Amino acid sequence: MQQYFYQLADHAKTLLKGPEAFLANLCGEHSDFCRLNGAKVRQAGSVRQSQLSFKLIAVDRSADATIELSGERAEDQARLGAAVKMLRDQVAVIPADPYLMYATDVQSSETRRPNELPDSQATIAKITAAAKGLDMVGIYAAGLMYRGFANSFGQRNWYENSSFNFDWSFYLRADKAVKTGYAGMKFDDHDFARKVEDAKTQLGVLDREPRNLKPGRYRVFLTPSALTEVTDMLGWGGFSMKAHKTKQTPLIKMVEEGARMNRGVTMRENTKAGIAPNFSTSGYTKPDTVTMIDKGGYHDCLISPRSAKEYGVATNGAGDGEMPHSFEVSGGDLKTADVLATLKDGLYINNLWYLNYSDRTACRVTGMTRFASFWVENGKITAPLNVMRFDESVLRMFGDHLEGLTAETEMILSSSTYGERSTGSVRLPGALVNDFALTL
Repeated sequence: MQQYFYQLADHAKTLLKGPEAFLANLCGEHSDFCRLNGAKVRQAGSVRQSQLSFKLIAVDRSADATIELSGERAEDQARLGAAVKMLRDQVAVIPADPYLMYATDVQSSETRRPNELPDSQATIAKITAAAKGLDMVGIYAAGLMYRGFANSFGQRNWYENSSFNFDWSFYLRADKAVKTGYAGMKFDDHDFARKVEDAKTQLGVLDREPRNLKPGRYRVFLTPSALTEVTDMLGWGGFSMKAHKTKQTPLIKMVEEGARMNRGVTMRENTKAGIAPNFSTSGYTKPDTVTMIDKGGYHDCLISPRSAKEYGVATNGAGDGEMPHSFEVSGGDLKTADVLATLKDGLYINNLWYLNYSDRTACRVTGMTRFASFWVENGKITAPLNVMRFDESVLRMFGDHLEGLTAETEMILSSSTYGERSTGSVRLPGALVNDFALTL
């Protein structure tokens, strides 16, 4: 597919007139999907698709089109030619874009990560065997994802990576289930077996009489799965240059008032360790890492080309949304095996959901506990908890109320398959937090 894409880009250059330029981005995948219910395969299939996003630039104006590629050269060239003609008509009448910016210095690259995935049928056989006798519900997605970039200046970039994502639950009854997931670039039988056994153990506890909690402040442990919901919210404008300059960032207290997180907190965009491509849709090479929070203090932003031009700074390859795609929080000193003993009395929260900002300027987030959350007493899980709403400042959670982060971190891949499999990922520790506010 790489050479086919480059040949289409070469053809596109012959379609240009005068000072016109183009940017072309390819998104594609060869993926297997399998949906399970009752620990049995209910639906299985494979998807092969490639989509070309094409931007035609005429000096300070641009317009975009998207083409589904068929793989037939004559047909795809004809579609591309029709798209260029349509875009040329559009750029002739649209206003100039003062913040249009794209790479013109050629920086070509090629990255191919080795495919270490087992055969999908063999993997599904292992999964169904491990869940025998239980109501497992989930979806398995695995295979090759690739991204390409080309422009009229001769730059060519290619990235491909094979990964899997198994998003699943053990269902008990009504709204009772233990939700978990396993994802990565190599399926390890031992790691998966450990996750299955942990979920089985929690499923047994979930069958006990639930405990009702009164609103108040509690000591809690947030698993990496729960914490990812919080960091996803933080990524919504928290690290954006545009949001910082327009004072819409939820981290405004860090930027303008000197507020800090705990010294043990370092947050970065770690493109090198994620599964997203190391180049942007505008042709800029992304650095291996961008540190946004360094030892508790605000350090840097994610800067798109548009923000770079508007505010007179250098871009670091961020997309227009300036959100992290390979987000990472460094681990701490707390051993995962010691979490329950260290928590002693409090809440063990596996999942959060339905989050939103309750006070954006204070970085305050509200949401619900979900699925298997438990009451811990004397270092042992004793009862499941009924659903509760929380309302808490992320600055406090990662600040003076943070007691510790686990030394072990977990890579969690986005399970989104809306239109295509996502290349988003996070790597997070678990977090022990005191005075966590449950409101109802």
